[in-house]
Amino acid sequence: MIVAENLTKRYGSTTAVDDVSFAVQPGQVTGFLGPNGAGKSTTMRMIVGLDAPSSGGVTVGGHRYAQSRTPLTEVGVLLDAKAVHTGRSARGHLRAMAATHGIPNSRVDEVIALTGLEAVANKRAGKFSLGMGQRLGIAAALLGDPQTLILDEPVNGLDPEGVRWVRQFVRHLAGEGRTVLLSSHLMSEMAQTADHVIVLGRGRVLADAPLAELVSAWTRSEVLVRTPRAADLASALGSPDVTVTDAGDGSLVVGGTTAGAIGDIAARLGIPLHELTPRTGSLEEAYMALTEGSVQYKSKEIA
Repeated sequence: MIVAENLTKRYGSTTAVDDVSFAVQPGQVTGFLGPNGAGKSTTMRMIVGLDAPSSGGVTVGGHRYAQSRTPLTEVGVLLDAKAVHTGRSARGHLRAMAATHGIPNSRVDEVIALTGLEAVANKRAGKFSLGMGQRLGIAAALLGDPQTLILDEPVNGLDPEGVRWVRQFVRHLAGEGRTVLLSSHLMSEMAQTADHVIVLGRGRVLADAPLAELVSAWTRSEVLVRTPRAADLASALGSPDVTVTDAGDGSLVVGGTTAGAIGDIAARLGIPLHELTPRTGSLEEAYMALTEGSVQYKSKEIA
């Protein structure tokens, strides 16, 4: 388990992380989300002792990371896939790390095979593509078979096969009871991977909830209805709690009720339905609504 309590980090007059508290539970994948500049990377660096908190603290497995006697076997970390000596081969890099903890070379070979690096294991890391570099970073994080895994943008640069593998693998690790903290800007991928979500904005916790609860709280479910008698159905559905929007071409977008209730009303009135499709909110929609006022670097809208 990762536990942060009143974690704060200041750089001069800038507060990057502001009184953040959360707990990352074992047995589930926890997504760590937020706009650029929200404080995610700083928080992850403080978890593993690369940055010292200005106040507050954070523990992994009940103690500070710096107190770990064999950190590679307790916490696997990918924060910067480029943090590799460019002149070393992938195998050489991993063997050097393994030697610091007495990890056998057989384990090096295991993680090389696991991450799909066998064909390039003896090539210099400086020649690696972005995706190959990510695979090497993941291999390094897995080297000690740790109980806690912290991955910052692990699918960045990976091909679809690699993205799917990361998704399936972290869920497998969580299923074994391990603690997994996963940061990503890919909402569609996070929606398929995470069980729980922590969202930061301008250094503060905006949300800390199961993914399904977050989406339900910050989005609105609608039903797309297509019928040749759209006006009649819209009139029949009218009530203070139901919204009906004419989408044109015989289509209605209905909010505040269910597909079943709409179908029952249509059947009672003999109104034929050509389509009745529930549309639930997405993690991306919930995330955008939640962080709307916390985006530090905002792009210009395209007219």
